[in-house]
Amino acid sequence: MTPQSANSPSLGLTLWRQTWPMAIGVLALLGFQLVDSAFIARLGTAPLAAQSFTFPLSFLVIGVQVGLGIAIAAMISRTLGAGEQERARRLGLLVLLVGTALIALLALLLWWVQEPVFARLGADAATRELIRIYWAPQLLAAWLGAVLYFGYSLFRAHGDTRLPGKLMVLTSLVNLVLDPLLIFGIGPWGGLGLPGAAWATVIAFSCGLLVLGRRLACMDWLSRWGLGGELARSARPFAGIAGPAMVSQLMPPLAAMLAISVVAGLGEIAVAAWGLASRLETVSLMIVLAMTMSLPPWLGRCYGAGDWEQVHRLMRLALKVVVLWQLGLGVVMAISAPWVALALAGNPEVRDDLATLIRLLLPSYALLGVCMLVVSAGNALGWPLRAMLLSCARLFLFYLPCLWLGAQQGSLTGLALGAAVGNLLAGLAAWHLLRRILGRPHRRHRGREGAGPIVR
Repeated sequence: MTPQSANSPSLGLTLWRQTWPMAIGVLALLGFQLVDSAFIARLGTAPLAAQSFTFPLSFLVIGVQVGLGIAIAAMISRTLGAGEQERARRLGLLVLLVGTALIALLALLLWWVQEPVFARLGADAATRELIRIYWAPQLLAAWLGAVLYFGYSLFRAHGDTRLPGKLMVLTSLVNLVLDPLLIFGIGPWGGLGLPGAAWATVIAFSCGLLVLGRRLACMDWLSRWGLGGELARSARPFAGIAGPAMVSQLMPPLAAMLAISVVAGLGEIAVAAWGLASRLETVSLMIVLAMTMSLPPWLGRCYGAGDWEQVHRLMRLALKVVVLWQLGLGVVMAISAPWVALALAGNPEVRDDLATLIRLLLPSYALLGVCMLVVSAGNALGWPLRAMLLSCARLFLFYLPCLWLGAQQGSLTGLALGAAVGNLLAGLAAWHLLRRILGRPHRRHRGREGAGPIVR
């Protein structure tokens, strides 16, 4: 999609067409992660708590891959917007190779440091033993998922959100079928238990990569000619986008580590409930996450063409959709919290704690979504440093201090209230920052790459 086509009166319809495939894909992808946790909850509280301790480090891998994916989509979409087709092909192959290697190195590092890290997070010896047999296949699954995500970013940069959405659904269905077979077994054959969930994801992502590879082979989006020169030319601009974007994406895993260490002080039941709530959080934010994938390439093309009027219109529309959707969903989920908790958790005590978390946290995601969208847009529109600072402020100025204050009450309710207040404050700060930046369109300067104006 070009910036010119985005100028049509049916802006909302175009945004819907760009977003709904990603929304369905995100729902499917995050839904199977929630299903993983729901199946594991049937194994008992200890395996569920063990999986919950791995979430911050799993989010660390996701943070790096999303940061790289943001840079991939932003640079290629800007290059296409400026009409540099051949350079876009070189960039496509270059970033796929670099991203794949970086995630592989990170996965090896996380395997090596697992024992001291999980001990520091509060996992006891028995829990660490459960984690040990789960962590290797989970890291393999994380690496395969990252490679798949980089492929998705390439398709999104070229305006194709349908294939990524379809592949997310496909991998989710494969995982859903394999989960009970590998976790619990079938007939006389016993299952693998906790590691079975990770192996199901490995197989699902491998299927997705096979399909993605075949489609990429049919596209003229990659070129290996002139990679050395392109690396020298693009390394600095790419790092200028990817660096702040990765820092922004790495802040949530760091905050999650600190949060889980606080929750661990409330016992294994609280950790298990918090883990389920974390999975439910990502599923409930599916529209926001879909927009953070579909909107930046569109904004990047507007950036490349210098169409700032369209940027204003897109952001206003996207923010309205996010707030109305998340607020409505949050209220519905809060009302239905006991039934949702009953469907997800086996232990009655875990169900009670999960219901409390749903009631207090879900409505606050309306303004959390605003903050996430502004951070994502900032990376596409040439102010990645401000986006990074906003992401840091959300977590370390609002979320974690409020979480700590809530924890002083000595209950999960206080903890959840603190987290909710932090989300609200972060959303208000993001909205204020966006108004300041986009409210003065006459103050424009050239970006570092000369691709177009940046609103200061």
